Amino acid sequence: METIDLIALRDFSRETGQPTHPELLDARPIERVKKIEIDEEHITVTYNQDITRFYNVNEILQREWEYKYNDDAEMVAAIAKVIDLARKHHKDMPENIACPPGCAECCSGYEPFVSYQDVDRIAKFLGMTSKEVLDEYVVKRKSADGYYAGWVRKVTDDVADRCVFLKEARPGRYYCGIYEARPGDCRDFTPIGCQDVNTNIRHDGKIKIGSPFQPRHRRKGTRGR
Repeated sequence: METIDLIALRDFSRETGQPTHPELLDARPIERVKKIEIDEEHITVTYNQDITRFYNVNEILQREWEYKYNDDAEMVAAIAKVIDLARKHHKDMPENIACPPGCAECCSGYEPFVSYQDVDRIAKFLGMTSKEVLDEYVVKRKSADGYYAGWVRKVTDDVADRCVFLKEARPGRYYCGIYEARPGDCRDFTPIGCQDVNTNIRHDGKIKIGSPFQPRHRRKGTRGR
């Protein structure tokens, strides 16, 4: 721990008229840095965070060092270097920006939520009623706002198993059997930064899509697409 400059404190009081005391100075070292925030005037360092966990709540104690850096030439220069580095990496491409054809890693382990609008769209695609789709292909769970009906069922009760609508074009190459009617959660999925992409599949490959998903039960007089 650095020594507190008591003379500097005394001189500060003399020059500004503001009372100072060593007990008001927290000289504990900045360690276990949790977060650094920089705006146009201040830099704030959140550090030395301690968490006490209870059954129903967490108590979080942390320290924040805030500094108005505009008049500090050394700090301005340091932050300028950070900005330059940001500009340098601004056009860096993430490792995964597109799904390789037939990957379907996200179709296992991931449970896409299904809205009631999704259910109606899937039902129309399969030539079924919305209730039939809900009963057969959705694990029901009410949402607080009533928007979601649940999530897409897997072929087994194992959450790591594959989606019930997933089809296999050839060994190890998959496609969505209801792609045009897939849930909004699936439509919004992006592989950017995804660590589960099957890197053994080349992005320049092609996959021949087979027939769409065929439900086991369909209303009489209807025909699936």
